[in-house]
Amino acid sequence: MKKSLIALAFGTLGLGIAEFVMMGILPDVAKDLGISIPTAGHFISAYALGVCVGAPVLTLARKYPLKHILLVLVTLIMIGNICAAMAPNYWVLLAARFISGLPHGAYFGVGSIVAEKLADKGKGSEAVSIMIAGMTIANLLPLGTSLSTMLSWRATFLLVGIWGIVILYYIWRWVPHVEGLKDTGFKGQFRFLRTPAPWLILGATALGNGGVFCWYSYINPMLTNVSGFSAESITPLMILAGFGMVVGNLISGRLSDRYTPGKIGTAAQALICIMLLLIFFLSPYKWAAALLMCLCTAGLFAVSSPEQILIIRVSKGGEMLGAACVQVAFNLGNAIGAYAGGLAVSGGYRYPSLAGVPFALIGFTLFLIFYKKYQAKY
Repeated sequence: MKKSLIALAFGTLGLGIAEFVMMGILPDVAKDLGISIPTAGHFISAYALGVCVGAPVLTLARKYPLKHILLVLVTLIMIGNICAAMAPNYWVLLAARFISGLPHGAYFGVGSIVAEKLADKGKGSEAVSIMIAGMTIANLLPLGTSLSTMLSWRATFLLVGIWGIVILYYIWRWVPHVEGLKDTGFKGQFRFLRTPAPWLILGATALGNGGVFCWYSYINPMLTNVSGFSAESITPLMILAGFGMVVGNLISGRLSDRYTPGKIGTAAQALICIMLLLIFFLSPYKWAAALLMCLCTAGLFAVSSPEQILIIRVSKGGEMLGAACVQVAFNLGNAIGAYAGGLAVSGGYRYPSLAGVPFALIGFTLFLIFYKKYQAKY
């Protein structure tokens, strides 16, 4: 495995901890700052808003070397998380979370392009999946939540800030100079959006992931209230879910190079539809709930590298913006899914998975249309 890809994965590991840890430490943050848990939920929204704003701003950096852009983005990761660790009140932490989100989509966008350029011939999807692996490992190892429990929620963000120094060093040391992209001008960055292909991928990303997050946003109460697991079982179950993410991502990357990203992405999205439906019917059985959870999270990240590699290929002239927009679509899907799942909870904690099926089915349909009409061109 190339050291350069490991350096890029270090970055997605830091981003993964920064993004997902807030969901597990909301009560601690709310208590320390003297605010309600729903108000503390604004910190999740602020990060997502930063992701959405940071992606189009990336077009302003189109003339700079890709390695230099990565180093600036990592510096932003450090600043945002160190400020979060030191935040004295609600407003400062809200601003820090917004700053932390700014480099997220941009880092994935630039990192994906660099990974594909550094990959051996015919191994582009696998290289991108290795970069994404850091994000999945962040979910496999609940380090941030554990630190919050043992020390303080501030220690978690301080860890990410310090980890940024490690990322900076290894990107500077291990990632070689990569030729910049052709400058197509500011308007040229958006020209690819005139064609249907990128919209199909972005739509499949938002709705497909939205279907999973209808269910996954309420996984804890489902496992305890429906499946009958004890509260002490949740941590090992979340590690199992993270294991599914890691395996799904890496297998998908390898298979995408062999069978095309469109075919693997379509198959993975079909798997998600089936798993969500089965979760609704079989979640009262412990063994089935655990197995289906692992398979569904595997499907969630099995679509990631195909989506990331395909958007680069269909966004000629605006590759950085396109690759960053996938992360915007991913976060939009998270928000839509959590909201729709919350509406379905009134029927019981089994119902969010059922509410996710239509979203996942539409995502599958969009992926299938792309595969049938456009895959051959890319």
